[in-house]
Amino acid sequence: MVPRYARPEMSVLWEPEAKFRIWFEIEAHATQKLGEMGVVPESAGKALWDWWATNPKIDVEAIDAIEAVTKHDVIAFLTWVAEQVGDEARFMHQGMTSSDVLDTTLSVQLVRATDLLLADLDGLLAAIKMRAEEHKYTPTIGRSHGIHAEPVTFGLKLAQAYAEFDRCRDRLIAARKEIATCAVSGAVGTFANIDPEVEAYVAEQLGLEIEPVSTQVIPRDRHAMYFSTLAVIAGSIERLAVEVRHLQRTEVLEAEEFFSKGQKGSSAMPHKRNPILTENLTGQARMIRAYALPALENVALWHERDISHSSVERFIGPDATITLDFALARLTGVVEKLLIYPERMQANLDAMGGLVHSQRVLLALTQAGVSREDAYRLVQRNAMKVWESNGALSLLELLKGDEEVTAALSAGELEEKFDLAYHFKNVDTIFDRVFG
Repeated sequence: MVPRYARPEMSVLWEPEAKFRIWFEIEAHATQKLGEMGVVPESAGKALWDWWATNPKIDVEAIDAIEAVTKHDVIAFLTWVAEQVGDEARFMHQGMTSSDVLDTTLSVQLVRATDLLLADLDGLLAAIKMRAEEHKYTPTIGRSHGIHAEPVTFGLKLAQAYAEFDRCRDRLIAARKEIATCAVSGAVGTFANIDPEVEAYVAEQLGLEIEPVSTQVIPRDRHAMYFSTLAVIAGSIERLAVEVRHLQRTEVLEAEEFFSKGQKGSSAMPHKRNPILTENLTGQARMIRAYALPALENVALWHERDISHSSVERFIGPDATITLDFALARLTGVVEKLLIYPERMQANLDAMGGLVHSQRVLLALTQAGVSREDAYRLVQRNAMKVWESNGALSLLELLKGDEEVTAALSAGELEEKFDLAYHFKNVDTIFDRVFG
């Protein structure tokens, strides 16, 4: 985790004290249920919760010191708790194994992290919708292969982003369900020394579902799906970030990141206004996607369990969620403050002498009886003259002067094919599909 790219509410979920508090809750809930079942004295669970009610500070340094000797983090924690609680603490961890604590805790942390990420997505969606409505009919050029294609609206560009992030939200909800499982099944997952009722009780208390077959660890296909979902969201973040970066290029300059008073763009060139936020988002997206691969490689563990996944998850659990949380918040700010230049959009639309209307002329010629091959040839030979003049010539005027074209279409019919509003007649339909 890099503090520069971390926000407090998400970061605190992954701090050692937060982890140890979840460990305690798992142990205390299990001990309480074992007491109700008569496996251990009921006083054991009560002693744990009575100590907890004093809201003690978890002494992370003391636990670490014990682990330095035991070389086992869960044993170190249990030893420290026993020192605080006293004799009744010996009934903790009855029939359980370390993975019961570690895996269930990771599930809790990822669920809580996901709830923050869902809130982030809601904020981003709201920002995109607001700007899309604002520029629903703002004309701009649509590009394919980076080349002028046909007119769109800036609102449609943002509507596409909204629809994509709305799908991301659905995927994240599914990923949350996938990861929200609890395993308290003991060594190799057979429940030989602990009743399944204990697992069900702990799961209920923590808001999780039970893992049907845990084999001592929760199967890592769940985690692979979760981190892959985060990677897809990162890809969507980069897609919108790259769009902004392209639109901010000097030659385009249809939109740009907000540039605050006193901000500096370059240490050498005072005129610079660089798209640093969206470039940063591109880099963060690369990192988030990188965390998906080790999660996929964690699926294949040896037999009922090994710990090759453990060190991986100590990295990717915090790093992926903290970075994605930061990236979603940063992108929301970019969208909310994005500087949008309709006049420049219109100028770019007009820059190539009407080439953007070539398809309408092509179709009109075919409807007037010209073969598609001949229609394409007639339009293209005039369009190439405009292209080679860098837009200095007018496609409409060239077509009006082409006898083969005017044999099929009158000047008035040609002029009608250069109506910009024609391209936007279905904008409402698309917005209804996206925003309901």
